[in-house]
Amino acid sequence: MFRKFTLITLAICSTGLFAQKNKNTTLQRPKLVVGLVVDQMRWDYLYRYYDKYQNDGFKRLLNEGFSANNVHIPYIPTYTAVGHSSIYTGSVPAINGIPGNDWFDKSLGRSVYCTEDDSVKPVGTTNAKVGSQSPKNLWSTTMTDELRIATNFQGKVVGISLKDRASILPAGHNPNGAYWFDDSSGNFVTSSYYMKELPKWLNDFNAEKVPDNLVKNGWNTLLPISEYTESSPDNSPWEGLLGSAKTPTFPYSNFAADYQKDKDNIRTSPFGNTLTLKAAEAALKGESLGADAITDFLAINLASTDYAGHKFGPNSVEVEDVYLRLDRDLAEFFKYLDKNVGAGNYTVFLSADHGGAHSEGFMEEHKMATGFYGEDAKKEYNQLLKDKFKVEKLVSSYTNSQIYLDDKLMDDNKLDGDEVKNYLINSLNKDKSVLFAVDMKKVAQFSIPEPIKTRIINGFNWQRSGDIQIIYHDSLLPSYSKLGTTHGAWNSYDSHIPLIFMGWGIKKGESNKDYYMTDIASTICALLHIQFPSGNVGNPITEVLGK
Repeated sequence: MFRKFTLITLAICSTGLFAQKNKNTTLQRPKLVVGLVVDQMRWDYLYRYYDKYQNDGFKRLLNEGFSANNVHIPYIPTYTAVGHSSIYTGSVPAINGIPGNDWFDKSLGRSVYCTEDDSVKPVGTTNAKVGSQSPKNLWSTTMTDELRIATNFQGKVVGISLKDRASILPAGHNPNGAYWFDDSSGNFVTSSYYMKELPKWLNDFNAEKVPDNLVKNGWNTLLPISEYTESSPDNSPWEGLLGSAKTPTFPYSNFAADYQKDKDNIRTSPFGNTLTLKAAEAALKGESLGADAITDFLAINLASTDYAGHKFGPNSVEVEDVYLRLDRDLAEFFKYLDKNVGAGNYTVFLSADHGGAHSEGFMEEHKMATGFYGEDAKKEYNQLLKDKFKVEKLVSSYTNSQIYLDDKLMDDNKLDGDEVKNYLINSLNKDKSVLFAVDMKKVAQFSIPEPIKTRIINGFNWQRSGDIQIIYHDSLLPSYSKLGTTHGAWNSYDSHIPLIFMGWGIKKGESNKDYYMTDIASTICALLHIQFPSGNVGNPITEVLGK
């Protein structure tokens, strides 16, 4: 009797264990991954405005998620297309083929835009320049590509941004859709690379004329302007002008009229971010993202922070207001995800494609080293080489702080390319604005400290980058940025970015360990148990994974 009871008990226990084992052997993944890349977001914005953030936007990310506080961009130049490509491929320009927003193509003798593709046609617009775009210039797969492959293309991927490149490059080579804003129509559009016509949900969204409603009351500060104590005075001389405004000051009462005249203006306001997140919500509903057990991916770029930063500079009331409003927009977006996907069913990461330097005028006013460089650079370099070698126009292009030499012209005139390069490099290193000028093919031989040396090497794509890389002194800005600011340098103000993970499969916490932008893709891939992108050089941030 005892033996029979024992066997029955063991059978029951074994059945329970077997059932539990079966349950645990089912692959667990979140229903949805949301990538939020905030354009030109310096890491310190998380805390500069912290006391004015509410509880459900940036603070929710920080309090419920895992914040990696010491994340840097491991290459130069630090630009939008490069940042999005590197986040999603886990790679660097040397490998993934995107060394800038634009680069000079020696074989074509012209500048090339990162996502240009004249083999495709616009969809949703008649503007060929806006719509002739695709990811064909991106050489590596993305984590979104790898998710599509891993799910046998059942997992859906959608990219949304005001910028074409910031939608196209994250969405990868075979998404369900990539959509960007068309200034000529005020609509989100795409290209024939993806589809023959816009989906019904996007036509319906465009028909709602959401931008018109967002701008109808103009742009004033969210809070009383006296409370913007984290920023410089509203009418600072280093700020640019928006629309028809005569001064860079609130309120922008004519903003609705300015938008109707030139729809590009919405980009430089907080309403561009609101519009993007509303379009993302429409995509989530229209494509049924996160509606089943197969993981989907929504890649979102919030670009108005970049446009406002370029126009006004990091210390402006305008930029602060954009971030305070973005905080509210994120709170609403997370609430939408909670309701429609389910709290705990999705994973979010928030990062940036690059940071931004302080305005030159701001630095000068506060007795910081600063200045401008590069005005008439190409003309000056050509004159310098003409004086030495008696040949005109040896410099084909000066872009991304890189000099492209005309190889054919040097060959035709029987000039030694190394001699020309070395002469120009030696001359540049006598320029007081230059920290280092180096032959990009011989960087390893130069006495350059880390991390600058590695960042030059990582950023050098031998088929698309220039011949000479110039590194300028800290806080110097290119001459075209006399108002507002820009980015692109190796320095912390451009390379130190936020990185926060939140949601399914993520621990709470923070870390000050060294991590890199290129670690994001492998971390998400490890979370999803899918293959790393083809050109991946990053490593999973294991501190983040597992509750």
